[in-house]
Amino acid sequence: MPVTVTHDPAQQRFSTVVDGVEAELEYQLRGDQLVIAHTGVPEAIGGRGIASDLVRAAFEYARQAGYKVRPACSYAAAWAERHPEYSQLLG
Repeated sequence: MPVTVTHDPAQQRFSTVVDGVEAELEYQLRGDQLVIAHTGVPEAIGGRGIASDLVRAAFEYARQAGYKVRPACSYAAAWAERHPEYSQLLG
């Protein structure tokens, strides 16, 4: 079941809190490109698909805002390979 993801554009991050523990995705905007720099899910809440929810939220934000996505973190890159429905956003 997807978690509720919060977007903080001023801090360039997406986050969620599960069982009192925060997970995050950090990005940078470079021109028309959203670069996913880091996805972090603490071990205490790992294995629940939380990182996937964070990356999906970032891709959906990029789609709505007209950005291309560059998954610079290894998790986001692997996620993008497993979700070809988002391949048109890669750039």
